[in-house]
Amino acid sequence: MVVEFLVENSILLLFAVSAVGYAIGRIKIKGASLGVAAVLFVGLAVGALDPNLKLPTVVFELGLVLFVYTVGLASGPGFVASMTREGLRNNVAALAVLAIAALIAAGAHVALNLPSPVTAGLYAGALTNTPALAAVIETASASAPAGVAIADPTVGYSVAYPMGVLGVILVAYVLQWLWKIDYRHEAQRLRGSGYAVEQEINNVTLRITRPEATQLSVQELWERHRWHVVFSRVMHQGDVQLVAGSTRFALGDRVSVIGDPDEVAAVAAVLGEQTDEHLALDRSHYDFRRIFVSKPAIAGQRIKDLQLPARYGAIITRVRRGDVDLLADADMVLDLGDRVRVVAPREHMNDVSKLFGDSYKALSEIDLLSLGVGLVLGLLLGKIEFPLPGGGGFSLGNAGGPLIVGLILGAIRRTGPLVWTMPYSANLTVRQLGLIMLLASIGLRSGYTFVQTLSQGGGVQLFIAGAVISCATAFLTLLVGYKLFKIPFGLLMGMLSGIHTQPGVLGFAVDQSQDELPHTGYALMFPIATIGKILLAQALLLVLA
Repeated sequence: MVVEFLVENSILLLFAVSAVGYAIGRIKIKGASLGVAAVLFVGLAVGALDPNLKLPTVVFELGLVLFVYTVGLASGPGFVASMTREGLRNNVAALAVLAIAALIAAGAHVALNLPSPVTAGLYAGALTNTPALAAVIETASASAPAGVAIADPTVGYSVAYPMGVLGVILVAYVLQWLWKIDYRHEAQRLRGSGYAVEQEINNVTLRITRPEATQLSVQELWERHRWHVVFSRVMHQGDVQLVAGSTRFALGDRVSVIGDPDEVAAVAAVLGEQTDEHLALDRSHYDFRRIFVSKPAIAGQRIKDLQLPARYGAIITRVRRGDVDLLADADMVLDLGDRVRVVAPREHMNDVSKLFGDSYKALSEIDLLSLGVGLVLGLLLGKIEFPLPGGGGFSLGNAGGPLIVGLILGAIRRTGPLVWTMPYSANLTVRQLGLIMLLASIGLRSGYTFVQTLSQGGGVQLFIAGAVISCATAFLTLLVGYKLFKIPFGLLMGMLSGIHTQPGVLGFAVDQSQDELPHTGYALMFPIATIGKILLAQALLLVLA
């Protein structure tokens, strides 16, 4: 009776699975939890009860599109920052790991005497890539002689898929425990590299003792030494004022410097020496305030382009993006939802607030025009068929197209009046909603097939083979990335989820790291991993036939 009721009420089924999964995901064992990935496993358990316990396909597709597009928007700037020599190295390493996984699948083909379509489906399922499965089915159908039945690749795919999520999470959990990963400490290694990483920001007062420090203006000093610090205030002959680009220091001046401890030490070596003093502005003349960036006209602009010191006698010392405090570098680009810490003369503070907007309500709204245009562009890109050598082709689909367009638009930030990026809180809400819809749909659609196939002859061997492929891929990626390439574990976990093209693993990674680095790693690996798995899965099909 309950099963029939749930079959007839798919929306109720979606939220029931999501609620139970989310509750289980919050349970912590020795400080760790499954997080939102638990929705997938609850879906698997419920879906195993009846083959009709599935959500409409549109729920899966909508969740997938919303999730990957918002990940792309959020990861665009970090993705561009990562496209260096190291980015090329990481992509080549990802392809090597996928090739090793294909060799393991070929070994399973020989050991278990599997039909080549089942082997190719096993590979696609162990690495949780539906586009690769679709390409295998299409190629197998096209290459089969007329009237000859072929083995179903979906059999291998459905058995291997659950461990493509659970196995990867398990390997990651064990290794982070063995290696005693401190995600926040690991992330500090990426400071100053373009990633939104929590920074250790100190406010230190320096005494000007070096004559050469008095020969140039603050702007000229900054351009010469490329310091990543903010000069906040200066005390000259007992009078404390805000520092401007034209300010020139005199011997004996005290100057307040805000920044990373190492950067502040570098500044001290040039200007003079550190003191224990604290420079307090006259609060009757100056005000301090955190202001929301809610006006679209400000989004995408660098701090220095706003010319706050010249227009209002104001400076920005810090920017809070999500839960991360960042130094307000002159070249920092502001996004909707940022909270800027402003110091300004009291008579100008209201004007500064109006400049940025400072509307919490506006930050809760979504620009449906830019969202709709971006999603249309992404879906159209996903429909384009790219030819392959020897015939056939592949498309990026509803996962790859919106992700790549989101990355591009997130890096561009705005085009004329259209602001592509979303406020942080709005992006996070849409992303979480999409992920839950996606995970619940995958779990429910795979649960019954998984249990039925596993109970048939040879099902256990297929399951073990898929688990070996999934776990070996995860282990190699984390071992090489962390121990050889020295990639911070949070970013590496995102790269692992991108190699598996698996949002469930990404959700687990974000829950563990508590920052945005996994999203950037996911976006970096997803395109090359998707293309690589499509090609390798078809190669397995054709070579092993």
